[in-house]
Parts: sequence; structure tokens; C-alpha cells
Amino acid sequence: MSTPERLRSATARVASTGDAAGTELGEYGALVNGQWLKTGDAIEVRSPYDDALVAVVHRAGPPEIEAAIAAAVEAFAVTRRMPSWQRAEILEKISAGIAARREEFARTIALEAGKPIKTARAEVDRAIFTFKIAAEEAKRIYGEIVPLDWMPGMEGRVAHIQRVPLGPVSGISPFNFPLNLVAHKVAPALAAACPIVIRPASQTPVSALKLGELLLEAGWPEGGYAVVPSTTKDAAPLVEDERLKKLTFTGSPAVGWALKARAGKKRVTLELGGNAGNIIHNDADAAYAAGRVTMGGFSYAGQSCISVQRIYAHADIYENFVDELVPKVRALKVGNPLDEATDVGPMIDRGAVDRVETWVKEAVERGAEVLAGGERDGNLWQPTVLAAIEEDMRVSCEEVFAPLVGLYRYTDIQQAIKAVDTSDFGLQAGLFTNNLDVIQAAFDGIDVGGLMVNDVSTFRVDHMPYGGVKASGQGREGLRYAIEEMTEMKLLTFNARH
Repeated sequence: MSTPERLRSATARVASTGDAAGTELGEYGALVNGQWLKTGDAIEVRSPYDDALVAVVHRAGPPEIEAAIAAAVEAFAVTRRMPSWQRAEILEKISAGIAARREEFARTIALEAGKPIKTARAEVDRAIFTFKIAAEEAKRIYGEIVPLDWMPGMEGRVAHIQRVPLGPVSGISPFNFPLNLVAHKVAPALAAACPIVIRPASQTPVSALKLGELLLEAGWPEGGYAVVPSTTKDAAPLVEDERLKKLTFTGSPAVGWALKARAGKKRVTLELGGNAGNIIHNDADAAYAAGRVTMGGFSYAGQSCISVQRIYAHADIYENFVDELVPKVRALKVGNPLDEATDVGPMIDRGAVDRVETWVKEAVERGAEVLAGGERDGNLWQPTVLAAIEEDMRVSCEEVFAPLVGLYRYTDIQQAIKAVDTSDFGLQAGLFTNNLDVIQAAFDGIDVGGLMVNDVSTFRVDHMPYGGVKASGQGREGLRYAIEEMTEMKLLTFNARH
């Protein structure tokens, strides 16, 4: 079947998006080539808090995914020739569009992801910023000139190096930041002049679909952005199809590394898991560190790859730090994500809560002490602080991805650095100290993508390079760095003949 025939076949079932009775957010089709396709294979998106129906989303099947890829290939002929000012202008319009619908996007995130509304607003603000920075970076995709006359006979020769877009990109995004982590794939793709096909998490597809409305309004070519909620099986072409030149994936290590093995020749960026270690040295401000840990360990119920998980506090300040931390954790309000006062909402589903409950029970049976929390209420898990844990407990050595932190006491900073580095993961770590020797030792000794000094591992600003090593992935996000990975260097040499 030819490309136009594929597109006509898929878009023949176009229907307008409309509100479905009984839902908060309405009914959505997959977005393919500028059309909303109601396939009949509909799933219910339900609130993690109370299981209320919040949206109905039609999944893309093989015909729709084929049409999305084919449309992206056709769109690349247009996007690759778009001048930087035009790409920047479109990205600015998208940023402004999100800002104009800030509260709508925040409520969408709160409903589909269970993220507290005030935290959801912060995510929306980050997405506004992400697209704004991408607009600026679209005008800064520089090349360079390299003289080639470094050896006799090369006189008059010079090389021009230009960065050119790779081609169509596929992005697979997770549930925990359903808008901003989609933005971190879409914004650099547009800046780099690459079409992109997004498969959002099944639990949280609506934010990506709403974003699609803004891309169409902003003037990005219709075939250059698709959102294809789908089964894992049907999404296989997003990984394996050679017409897609790059895969950018955020999710679990087990899935991510398996996808890389199937991706063939395409370039792959993996943003995977972590179990972040954080060191509180003896010169740290215990109260400040406790406040940052409370934010970094329990924001969005700990469901972040860089959430604080393991805390190594020096024996000199351990008791003081714990005395500061535990009341702050106990004071967190757990409940309805739409309540303005809520600090910690539900975990994403029952299975996630079952898992953390099992892991905490195992730890307690082996002697761990619960200083705060340790209980559930449906999909709500009370913010938990564990002491007297062991390195081989699953709450320590695996990614807990829950509102839970574990405490260790240390006396030798080198041992603490080694303990943090022992993890199979290497995304980000935190260190509270003003001792430059300790900072350098930690920077040299902890194999991570980023070390945050006088802050928690959870710290991230969206334009900084972000990514990990070891089991935590490969490649970097952060607008300029993601753009580099979505472009290729192309060489042109000149021979100035006399």
C-alpha cells in the first residue's frame, strides 16, 4: 500500500472529539495526521485516587500507527526545510498556549495521574518553560568551521560542519510527568526540525492529546506530530521501524534496555530508573536538609526517578537531622489530589501500593524501624521514614518509586560515598556540605549523571543536561542536549584552488 493510500485508510474514520457522558475530561481519539481517530478500541482512564472515570481514549492499532509513521516521513520533507525563526515561533505559540490553559492542564494532570493540584501546576509551569527554552535553542543550533591545513599539501582547505535533523522520531513517555516529560521529547524534536510520534503512558494519555491540540493550532505540520495511545504489542513499530531515526524512551530499566536491543540502527536515548542516594555531612544545616528531603522524597508520592530514597547522615548530626525530618514528614497532608492543601496524593495504581507494602513488611521483619508512615489507605501510602535498614533490602537496593526514604548513619565520608555508588543505578545524587574536599571526593567517587550539592537528588531545572549512567540509561535530555541527539553533524569541505 502506498503512503497516500495508508493515510487515506487510517483517516477515513475521522470523528470529532466530544465529551463522553460521565467523564471529567471527555472522549479522545488518537491524533494522526491532524485527525482525531475514534478507533472503537477505547480504554477508560480512571483516577488513581478514587477510581472515578475521567476520560475515554481510543487506542491506535496497527493501521493508525502505520499512518502516523508514514505521515511523519512525509512531514519531514517539510520540517527539515523550515527556517529556525519559524520553528521558534511555533514553539513560542505552544508555550503561550499551555500558559493560557494552565489551570485546565493542571486539573487534567491531577485527575489522570493523581498528582496534587499544586504540584500539577508546577509541572505545567515547567512545560511552559520547556517549550520557551526550546524556542530559543531552535535559533542556536550552531555548526563550526575547521581549518584543514594542518599538514603540508592541505593549504587552502577548510571544513564547514552543520547540524542537520536526523528525521522522524518516536517517543515513549511515562505516567509520572504526563505533560512535561512529553514536552521533553516533543519540544527538542520541533526545535531540531524532526517530526515526532508519541506513545503516552496508558494511565495518563490525555495530557499528550491536549498538547496535540496546541501543536496543530500553532502551525506545526499536521503529519509532524502524532499521539498514538496503544498496546505494547501494537507499539512495536515505534521501536523497530527503520523509517524512524531515533527512539527516546522514559520508563523502567527492564523495558528500556529491552527496547534498545530491538531498535536496530536508530539512535536511542534512555531515561530510566534510580534509587537516589543523598549524603548529609556533618557541616550541613540539618533543618534545611530535612526540608529539602521532605520535598525531594515525597513530592508526587515519590514517583520520580530522582526521588530521594537512600539518606546517609553523618553520626554527628544524625539525631538532629532525624528530629527535624520526622515531624516534617508527619505533617504532610495525604489525600485528594484536587484539594489545594494536599501534599501527597495516591500512587498510580493498586499494584504499586501492593509492591511498596510488601517491601516495607519485608524490611520490618528483618529489623527495620518505622519512624513515620508505613501504612496504606486504598491507593494512598502514608509518607514513610525507615531507619535501621540494610543495603540488601529491596527498599534500599531497588527503585522503590514511592513516598519512602531510608536512613543510614555513617562516620567515614569515603564509606558513605562508596555506599551511594554501590547502586546499580546512576541517575542523580545529593550532597549537603560546604567542604570542598568532600564535594570533589563525591564528584569523583559517585558514578551518576549529576551530583546536586546542597540540594537533593530530585533537583532538576529543565534546560540542564539530565540523564544517567549504569542501569539508569544513556543519552541526555535538557533542551540543547536533546537537540544535539536529534541532529547529525554533516561535513562540507572546500578546496580553495588557485
